Amino acid sequence: MRADDVVIVERPQPGVAQLMINRPERRNALNIEVKTLVADAVEELDADPEVRTIVVTGAGGAFVAGTDVAEMQTLTPVEHTLRVTDRMFTSLRRCATPLVAAVEGYALGGGCELAMCCDLIVAGERARFGQPEIKLGVIPGAGGTQRLLRTVGRYQAMRLLLTGAMIRTPEAFAMGLVSEITPEGEALARAGEIAVEIAAMPPLAVAAVKEVVQAGADVPLETALLLERKTFQILFDSADQKEGMQAFLDKRPPKYQGR
Repeated sequence: MRADDVVIVERPQPGVAQLMINRPERRNALNIEVKTLVADAVEELDADPEVRTIVVTGAGGAFVAGTDVAEMQTLTPVEHTLRVTDRMFTSLRRCATPLVAAVEGYALGGGCELAMCCDLIVAGERARFGQPEIKLGVIPGAGGTQRLLRTVGRYQAMRLLLTGAMIRTPEAFAMGLVSEITPEGEALARAGEIAVEIAAMPPLAVAAVKEVVQAGADVPLETALLLERKTFQILFDSADQKEGMQAFLDKRPPKYQGR
């Protein structure tokens, strides 16, 4: 399999890109090659003004079953540093374009961390989530402890992290880890529909929502509210704000230009 077959990028709809990890024989496990290709693809798509939303998924009925343990077993701390083994997660975390994860099958370890890097998670009803790293003598190293803590709270996070337990989509949804549940096999189609809906929204406002939510999550509430208010006010200088409100008054569809 060629390197460019391992991560497949498509443009299924105007404004929407789809990034698929394609290692079905390994349940799309993340090795350094895959992580590098995903990082490259995400950075390229994020820089493309024609891309308004990115759907992230896996091939063969699985999202990502984890990190490739066979490769990881022999890595030294220095090699982790020199090979920048967390670059993919950094690229996803810094991506300004909304990311929608379409999850079927397993989203474990690095796969669960990958899903949690996204802004929305759409999951088939039989998908499984978990951070089983403790069973390998390590802990999550790409945001698993911190994102779980901030998403599901301390006590549920500790249960999953200390036992390595896997949970199915309905339980993950009840915890707040999943945005929407679909019948098995329909997560990608539904994620695509949501991506199209986001892509049709005014780009400046979409970017502002993502920026304010991310920046405000870990600061005092008063600081976050100030950031929200200032961003709200700034958008009144945009052509999209004028178009959106005028279209509402005219009872017609708006035509946003991203300026």
